[in-house]
Formats: sequence, C-alpha cells, structure tokens
Amino acid sequence: MEPGLIWILGGLLLLAAELVLPGVFLFWTGLAAIGTGLAMLLVVLPSTGVATLFLLLLAGGIALALWLRRRDPPPAVNRPEAGLVGRHGTLLPGGPGGLRVRIGDSDWPARLPKDMQVPESAIAVRVEGVQGTTLIVRPDAR
Repeated sequence: MEPGLIWILGGLLLLAAELVLPGVFLFWTGLAAIGTGLAMLLVVLPSTGVATLFLLLLAGGIALALWLRRRDPPPAVNRPEAGLVGRHGTLLPGGPGGLRVRIGDSDWPARLPKDMQVPESAIAVRVEGVQGTTLIVRPDAR
C-alpha cells in the first residue's frame, strides 16, 4: 500500500477517535497526518522530510487553534461580575466579619470605595464591581 495512503488512513482514524474521545489534540494530529499523506502522494519525501512535515503541520494546527481561541472573548458565564454588577442590595451593618451586602437571599462580603465612610445602619447600595468574591458597592441614589 502507498505510504501516503497509510498516513491519510491513520489521520482519518485519529479524527474518528476524536469523536469517541472528546478533546482537541487528536483533531489536529489527524489533520496533520492527512496533510502529510497528501503531500506524500504528490512528492517523494525522505523519512526525515516526512517526520519534519508532520511536525510542522501539527505545530501549525496547534498554533492556529491557540490563535483562534485567543481571538474569541472569554465567556461571561459563571463569572461573579456577570450577574452582580449593577444589582441593588442592602449593606448590612459591619459585624465581626466586616461589611456584608445582601442581594436577594445571599449575603456577600463587601467593601465601600476608599472615599466613603462605613454607615452605622443598613442602607441601599448598588454593586459597582467585583474583586474576587468581595463586592464593591456604593450607596444607591434611587
């Protein structure tokens, strides 16, 4: 059997394995193997040339995947600021654990901007930002 066809068959098997074992690495390896097989059908390559071509195609595919991944903005799902910034709550008086803000049925650690004094009683606040699990709040002017 022609060595180029063996590379193509191996690449197709790797692509099929990608469907069974989800991940991304077998996809790029399979595409690199198919590309190497197609090149071997067109040009006679020495064994070092075949290995070099395969590694170059594999590195190019992985670089392309990383570039495409970096281009897309990270999803905002499951990030604290995705659902909390802009919400209104009640700043609870400071206790032993520091300031806390109640939003809905949850209490969160909170802090005021540096230019604000800690109030003596509960006040309405608006979430302006998130730092880790601490909400940065400012008194609500509504």
